[in-house]
Amino acid sequence: MTKLAVFDCDGTLVDGQADVLWAMNHAFELVGLPLPKPAQVRRLVGLSLPVAIRQLAPKADHQRQLEITENYKTAFRKRREEGLLHEPLYDGIAELLRDLHAGGWNLAVATGKSDRGLTACLAGHGLTDLFISLQTADRHPSKPHPAMLEAALFEAGAQVSDAVMIGDTSFDMQMAKAANVRAIGVAWGYHTPDDLTATGADFVAQAMDDLRGELDRFS
Repeated sequence: MTKLAVFDCDGTLVDGQADVLWAMNHAFELVGLPLPKPAQVRRLVGLSLPVAIRQLAPKADHQRQLEITENYKTAFRKRREEGLLHEPLYDGIAELLRDLHAGGWNLAVATGKSDRGLTACLAGHGLTDLFISLQTADRHPSKPHPAMLEAALFEAGAQVSDAVMIGDTSFDMQMAKAANVRAIGVAWGYHTPDDLTATGADFVAQAMDDLRGELDRFS
């Protein structure tokens, strides 16, 4: 059996909300629109950027939405290049990933980040070599469409019955259900445990030890 654990990134592996909020505010400022509320931005973390922008600026025309999207990308990239980006791993995640890998699990990521953003994030934490498959918004429809998860299953050679999707948002849970994969929510991210349960989570981990125990029981 090929066991596959697919992780979301922002809100599951790393906490990058400070930089997300900063870049979003900057992107809106440049086009002269009111800044979105922080809680609204956090609720949309995990969606592909253009989809999130459309929800944050629904009254803006298509061209203005494209400008906001490009402003965000440019601001985020510049922040990374200047060494100002801060995306800390959640406590215990690195140890969990290494233990799963050593224990025979295949690991993957399915994220709304770009290829460049995910690559830089994992490399910065020394985790790149642990993952067999990296799926991003650059090559797939936004979550909750199951394309990213289906691609990870294909690349790992795993069956849906042998895979789990681990994430912090309703979008992750809905994606897992759409792909017929077990859905595990984590309570330390951007959506509440109630949100996760309501959108299909089979289990919600309140702490890292809960997640470790649930994966240990998976067979």
